[in-house]
Amino acid sequence: MRWLVGWSSIAASFGTAGAVGPSDEGRTMHPVGSQLLWGDPDPLWAVGDWRPDEIRITTVETTEGAPTARMAVLGCCSATDEQLRSGLLAARGGALRHLTSWPGSYTTVVQIGRRITVIGDLAGARPVFYTPWAGGTAYATAALPLADLIEAQLDIGHLAALLACPETPEALRDGTPYAGVKRIPPGHALILREGSREITGYEAVASLAVAAPQLDPVSAVDGVRDALVEAVRARLLAPRHAPETLPPDPGPVPGMGPAERRAARGAPVPGIGADLSGGSASATLALLAAGLPGLPGTLLGHGTEAGERLLAVTLNDLTAHGHEDELERARVIAANPRLHHVVVAAGEEALPYAGLGGGPLTDEPAPSLVVAERHRRRLASGSADHFVGGGARQVLDAHPARLADLLMDRRRRHLLRPVAALAKAEGPSAHSLFVPLTVYRAARRLSRTSYRTGLEAAADRLPDANRNSPDLDTPADASLAALAWSRPGPAARWLTGEALAEVSVRLQEAAIRPVSVQRPGEARARAALARYAADHRILEQAAENRSQRLHAPYLDNQVVRAARALPESLRVQPGARAAILRRVLAGAGVHELPPGWGTPSLATSNATARTGLRAALPELIALFDAPLLADAGLVEARVVRKALRAASEGEPLPLDGLAHLASTELWLRRLVSRRGTCWTGTAAPRQRAVAGGVVPARRTLQR
Repeated sequence: MRWLVGWSSIAASFGTAGAVGPSDEGRTMHPVGSQLLWGDPDPLWAVGDWRPDEIRITTVETTEGAPTARMAVLGCCSATDEQLRSGLLAARGGALRHLTSWPGSYTTVVQIGRRITVIGDLAGARPVFYTPWAGGTAYATAALPLADLIEAQLDIGHLAALLACPETPEALRDGTPYAGVKRIPPGHALILREGSREITGYEAVASLAVAAPQLDPVSAVDGVRDALVEAVRARLLAPRHAPETLPPDPGPVPGMGPAERRAARGAPVPGIGADLSGGSASATLALLAAGLPGLPGTLLGHGTEAGERLLAVTLNDLTAHGHEDELERARVIAANPRLHHVVVAAGEEALPYAGLGGGPLTDEPAPSLVVAERHRRRLASGSADHFVGGGARQVLDAHPARLADLLMDRRRRHLLRPVAALAKAEGPSAHSLFVPLTVYRAARRLSRTSYRTGLEAAADRLPDANRNSPDLDTPADASLAALAWSRPGPAARWLTGEALAEVSVRLQEAAIRPVSVQRPGEARARAALARYAADHRILEQAAENRSQRLHAPYLDNQVVRAARALPESLRVQPGARAAILRRVLAGAGVHELPPGWGTPSLATSNATARTGLRAALPELIALFDAPLLADAGLVEARVVRKALRAASEGEPLPLDGLAHLASTELWLRRLVSRRGTCWTGTAAPRQRAVAGGVVPARRTLQR
């Protein structure tokens, strides 16, 4: 896991590099496996297996008496040295948005004198965390090191909200699973000034009454095309040299260098590859990367079998019904002479819930923990830089709540095609005849429901979520449930009444708190994107293959911005995402696509998830024999074990909800069994976070 950590202190005097407080002469501390980017009085470290080209530091010479100005950009950023310098000069005046507009995915830290600004991304895939410490503020791009720094205990209320309402930021607030460690929202920056801190947004947000300005459909789609092409190009043409301004490595850093990584047994193939599932999102990235000028795949001089072709990886999931069509489309696409196709066979060892006994401790819990081994095996056949299509659905597709936004703008005619598609998806039945009217009424109700009223209603309904769970069997049912300001998550039906009541109180408090209210569709779409980006980040950590980088261009700032300019009337139309990506490929010169490309696949994850659950049932039952979640008062072990057995026998239960519960329990066990902390030195914390266990048995939740 790679992360960035530093702090802003108000201490008057310091010891050596990394001193922890005033007058602590000779007492030092620093993160384990770190390299110092700049030192006291406000040090900054890069921790983990960073490549030299992923760390760029820019310093602007100042006149005598003027504050020092410097900036660190970590990640994949295509900005030139001159652009970085110009951006730093502009940031001295307080401008931030332009620092987030370069193609790529990166974190930016700017220091002007004693003022430090840490900028997060729009999606939330590169979050920023902070906590009060030593009279100042410590910040990082991971929550766990900050939790170790302050020896934090678990925030059980946050875990309850994460299980009950994962897509409701009002319930999650700015918290993390660690008490005292906070997260800045996506699209915001953390500004530190000698002990004080401020969180400010750098992106305009549409109000409830006025929609954000949108381009015409043709120009908007062209903008998405340009943004995606530049995002892919940023990875292909990333510089492969260390900046001259990078400070020398203070000592050995855990992990292998590029030469050692290439020589290591089982290391990813040097160069660039991509997922190729036959679907529209990942296939678009593979074709863009293969078609752009330059080296589409393996770098010259490494002598691999792939040569200069892009390595395209397909997971041959024989357990998923209907997967044969996707596999055939992937083979047709891979006929491109610039693609080298690799089909990875998925056996029982790659099923969901496989390999639960091992795996790294991630920063936070996420449902992806139960499929980490599955993805790790697929990615192990990929390249050192690997494109994935994650986030395309959340970025390009329309959240069902956007239908309410259309009604607010009096554009009723644009609802005809989406509600007709939902009725068609229901199949020929008497129920399908009433779907258009039912969906229209739900959208109209949401468009007329204020933010406060909507959250209060959700808070009133939440305590009954474990008894009256909505039916989500069909697309229409799922869309109706999503037409709300807040809805329970799939795991809510198995939480205790006490846990649901705690989250209900959080929603009630949020309802009366003054906020800048967004339109319901826009707000719910942003929340869904933030949730997916957070889960994708945990998947990167859980399925990490050393020396490999996963690139998700759909989550890049410039792609998210371009997608937000798409008219809502275009987004809600059936097949909009496939049509947009066809236009993207056409603009890049790719016109011939296999039959059925972009159509919804009949294969679903439910069949694979149920097969994996059935195979791992004994292990899951043992996991919930005496679960820590029950000790925390969040679930009853007997109820969860009963649900696991019923789901394995084919009962129609929300399998993603069971994955939430299993992942959280697994994460808790890994957390409390870990040894050591993220810090070392004479002044390092004496104990790790949550060193004393989770909570006493049956602890009452704190409100």
